[in-house]
Amino acid sequence: MKSMAIVVGRVLLGLVFSVIGLNGLLHIFPLPPAQGAAAVFIRGLMASRYFFPLLFIVYVFSGAGLLIGRFVPLALIMLAPIIANIAVIHFFVPSSGAEICLATLVTGLEIHLVWSYRVAFRPLLSARYDFCSTEIRAGEHNDGEQAVRTAQISSSQR
Repeated sequence: MKSMAIVVGRVLLGLVFSVIGLNGLLHIFPLPPAQGAAAVFIRGLMASRYFFPLLFIVYVFSGAGLLIGRFVPLALIMLAPIIANIAVIHFFVPSSGAEICLATLVTGLEIHLVWSYRVAFRPLLSARYDFCSTEIRAGEHNDGEQAVRTAQISSSQR
């Protein structure tokens, strides 16, 4: 059974990104205008015309995945560069206290969930991937000896 802290963190992070993503796409409630250096950065992104719709779609799908508990590692990977950007902007560009608190909360939740799902990320962090061992494991269910012979033949042909 999953820890209650993992479930609460997953649901909270999913809610934050689902609500912000839906608001960005549907304009449910107005957001305060950006000030100073952040405003210049946001105007540059808005000039591209595709960035924010794509960003909000990623928010909605990642948030939904976190909320329902499906594809959680994929959602965390999709949100990682976004959350890193949110943290850097709000920690280094002058921001309000509420923005800094939200950035800290979201960053903390992401770190907590990535640590909790760290087993799912191990294959991504391996320096090399051996395709041959995957073929052997997949074939062992039917005929283990045949799978080993097939793997030996394919490795000798390389």
